[in-house]
Amino acid sequence: MSKPWSKLQKEYYLLVADGLKIQLQCRAYRMASNYGDTNIPRYWLTLGKEVLWDYPGDFMGRENPERAPTGAFPYIMDVSDISSLLREYIDTPKDAVFNRVFEHDHWGLTDILKASDKRIGRRRLPLLKEKLSNPAAIRVIEARLT
Repeated sequence: MSKPWSKLQKEYYLLVADGLKIQLQCRAYRMASNYGDTNIPRYWLTLGKEVLWDYPGDFMGRENPERAPTGAFPYIMDVSDISSLLREYIDTPKDAVFNRVFEHDHWGLTDILKASDKRIGRRRLPLLKEKLSNPAAIRVIEARLT
């Protein structure tokens, strides 16, 4: 991560549509075992009290078996990739964000970010909704339209 998480998070919140109760969090949890200690990362995004996106929880093979990583702790490597993706999203110019395809988004995060982004105004939200199949992103669009 090029910047501390709190600075990246703050920059994301500057893009969030006014009045949208969305939170993006990142934490590392200490896990001790007989083989040593490690930090297990977790990202999650909520709308109000509803968890819309949870990494690694949503990617452990239960709901998305095709996205389940292999190996003991593959998630540790994804943390910097998710933060880099968030940085790339934040740095995308306003006129490009609507149609941009984020090739390195293996988690479906950028659809949710687009749905929450005030740079995509209410007038274009129905068009975005038609383009997306991500239920979490659609839920965010519906919250913005009500």
